[in-house]
Amino acid sequence: MTPQSRTALGTVGLVVLMGSLSFAAVPFYSWFCKVTGFAGTTAVGTGEGVPVLDKTVTVRFDASVDRGMPWSFRPAQTHMSVRLGETNLAFFEAHNPTDHPIAGQASFNVVPDAAGGYFTKIECFCFTQQVLQPGETVQMPVSFYVDPAMLDDPEGKYVHEITLGYTFYQTDLPSEESTQAALGSAAAGGPLTADADASIE
Repeated sequence: MTPQSRTALGTVGLVVLMGSLSFAAVPFYSWFCKVTGFAGTTAVGTGEGVPVLDKTVTVRFDASVDRGMPWSFRPAQTHMSVRLGETNLAFFEAHNPTDHPIAGQASFNVVPDAAGGYFTKIECFCFTQQVLQPGETVQMPVSFYVDPAMLDDPEGKYVHEITLGYTFYQTDLPSEESTQAALGSAAAGGPLTADADASIE
């Protein structure tokens, strides 16, 4: 093999390697954020076996829509005082003012970053795509708790206020088959319920 061939082969191999790494970077980054809470990414849990402490933090709620998304979207409560480890239920309201169905998906973030890995969601409307019919208004729940382990974190132990924010983006409407399957699943599972003893202001 000539030096030129080896160089060309090496270049091709480098391009393939870089392409593979860039493809893997997205799921790896997502996994890394979920595990560490990096960039305000929240955790997902069940709330079972989590101790409830008398220590409280204030959770504030924020809502926005992406440019071009015609929905109106707001938190039903501005903030809540919650005990660490306690399961809480908050609601966000979305309204479709148009004359046609619109689908949306919510992205979320927690501030400060130090609280991201300890803000744990049990159920959330952000886990799935939401479809609102013309003129429809819905109350969408999120069940969550703040993990008491945050007190053991060098930065987390100084967190006294957490902001949970959502942004809704417009997405393609689901196919008729997937819509019927989702409706059947919702009918079988029933509505989300949770005990919420936290004070809402």
